[in-house]
Amino acid sequence: MSRIPAISLDTATDATRPALEGVKKKIGFLPNVFTTLAQAPVAFDTYLQASAILGKTSLSGKEKEAIYLATSQVNGCDYCLSAHTVFAGKAGLSAQDIIAARHGELNAYAALARQLTETRGHLSDEQLAAARAAGIDDRKIIEVIALVAVQTLTNYLNNTALTDIDFPAVEA
Repeated sequence: MSRIPAISLDTATDATRPALEGVKKKIGFLPNVFTTLAQAPVAFDTYLQASAILGKTSLSGKEKEAIYLATSQVNGCDYCLSAHTVFAGKAGLSAQDIIAARHGELNAYAALARQLTETRGHLSDEQLAAARAAGIDDRKIIEVIALVAVQTLTNYLNNTALTDIDFPAVEA
C-alpha cells in the first residue's frame, strides 16, 4: 500500500490536470508514479520538463532505457524497473538485454549509469577512461549524468512512497 497517495484526474489541480491528461494520452493510461508526483505540482512540472528536454539527447531509445534500468536496479526501485522493463521492450531490448542492462553489462551506457549511481558521481579516472574508450564523449557523459539524475528522482519518490506498481511487476 502506497505511503503517499496518488491523486486522480478528478482531484488534480487546474495546473496539473492538463499535464496528467497528456501523460495518459501518450502512454495509454495514467501510471501511479505521475499521479503520486503530481501531489507536488512543482516537482511534477520539473520532472515533466526535464524529461521532455532529455528526450532530445544524442542517445538512442535503447541507450536511454539501459541507463534507466541500471540506475533503477542500483537504487532498488521496483516500480521503475517494472515500468522500464515494459518501455525497454518497446524500444527493442530483448528480455536478456534488459537483465544485462539492469546489471550494467549491456553496453557502456548501462555500465556508466551503474557506476555513477553506485558512486554518487565519484567516478574513478579508470571508470571515466573506460567510458571514453567505449566511445562515450564528454557530451554524452554529461547526458548520462542528467538521465541518471532524473531517474533517481522517480526512484527515490517510488521508494519513499511505496508507489503501487501498475506495470507487470519486476523486483530489484
